[in-house]
Amino acid sequence: MNTRTRVLTGTAVAVALGAGAFGAVSASAAPASAPVAAPAAVAKKDGGKKNFTTSTHLTIDAATRAAQAALDAAESENQKVTVAVVDRNGNTIVTLRGDGAGPQSYESAQRKAYTAVSWNAPTSVLAGRLAQTPNLKDIPGTLFLGGGTPVQADGAPVAGVGVAGAPSGDLDEKFAKAGVDALNK
Repeated sequence: MNTRTRVLTGTAVAVALGAGAFGAVSASAAPASAPVAAPAAVAKKDGGKKNFTTSTHLTIDAATRAAQAALDAAESENQKVTVAVVDRNGNTIVTLRGDGAGPQSYESAQRKAYTAVSWNAPTSVLAGRLAQTPNLKDIPGTLFLGGGTPVQADGAPVAGVGVAGAPSGDLDEKFAKAGVDALNK
């Protein structure tokens, strides 16, 4: 290694170490006449808000309170159910499976919660729409049976509570509503 290469390499190492506290730096032992790469483009939030959005999410604590309230409501009527709470995208936040709940209730609760948040309506209302639009039932991950209720913030859906396992969708939805109501206390 010649002297010039050693000096350039040493300088590059010193610059990289010095800049380490401020971010990653890529250095090479290229000749001094080599062009310097432009810094990566960074989108700035202060650009008029046309490129960014802010959304409201249910916290894990709130989702757990809603699920527990729904499960407690079901257990108070001796019903064995599963409760699922999903976020706006249908990702499960919390699932509580009550003692003795059937094996089908787990997936059904999740699908009811997803359906409710997707259309921002209780699943019993959505089930009624199947007469006019029967293809709705073909959308993956949905279940158009009573038992799902959306959670709203400023009128927009932010989560869904789904309950499955009671003998009727009306009961499932009653318990899901108890979960949503617990968030308002």
